Amino acid sequence: MRAVLIVLFAAIFVVMIGVTAWAGSHSNLFDPAVRAAYNAQPWAIATLFDAYCGFVTFFVWVAYRERGAGAKILWLVLILLLGNIAMSSYVLLQLFRMKAGEPLSSLLSPRTA
Repeated sequence: MRAVLIVLFAAIFVVMIGVTAWAGSHSNLFDPAVRAAYNAQPWAIATLFDAYCGFVTFFVWVAYRERGAGAKILWLVLILLLGNIAMSSYVLLQLFRMKAGEPLSSLLSPRTA
């Protein structure tokens, strides 16, 4: 199951990098005209709220797992700026840090070291 999760979150990471690069090459969100057109779409705003509520939900788990305030703040900033790219990176890091034979349930527990 650990291998399946690694493949899943690696795929999410790669897809998000790809779609972000594709979107960035087609549209510049720093352009005020593009931003205004985007903000005029109610579903765009709803999607942003949905995404950021998901980011906060995920961060609650990260904050529960991480011991240091610095790590918590760093991951909060990364999640808010990079979204699913940061979130999939975090899960992959946790999966790769697992010891051989460690149960997947340990992912839900606070880190001990």
